[in-house]
Parts: sequence; structure tokens; C-alpha cells
Amino acid sequence: QMTGPDGFLIGVISDTHGVLRPEAIERLTGARHILHAGDIGAPDIVWALRKIAPVTAIRGNIDRAAWATEYPKTATVVLAAI
Repeated sequence: QMTGPDGFLIGVISDTHGVLRPEAIERLTGARHILHAGDIGAPDIVWALRKIAPVTAIRGNIDRAAWATEYPKTATVVLAAI
């Protein structure tokens, strides 16, 4: 997790490979936005993360199935003005 100067908590996760571990959910709880940095592995991972906070996700090299085409290879996100 990263906290911006205004207390905006950002959760960062990657390489879930289709498994969202309980300890990851615990650490991400309270985040105001989650970044998934690729290798999602299954669409239900992002759906589960969206129950915690809004998500920006990019696809990684293992994300080749049809569901993964909705995720870009890169993304730029502005979450809080500094």
C-alpha cells in the first residue's frame, strides 16, 4: 500500500495468476484505489478486487484469454493531485 500526502491509500498488487489470497485482501482493505500490475490470471480476480475499491488493471504476459482483451498493456492513472 502507498499513502499519498492527502491520506489517499493506494493498493498495488500483481502476479495473482488467478488466485486472490486472503492475506492480499486483508492488506488491500481500506485502499481507495487498487492497481493490478498484470498477470491477473482470471477475470474473477478483478471482480473481487472491485468489491474493495475501484481498480485499474493491465494485462500481463499470461493474460491471453478473450476476457483479458478488455485490459490494456499499459495505463496512466491520476489518482490525487499533489
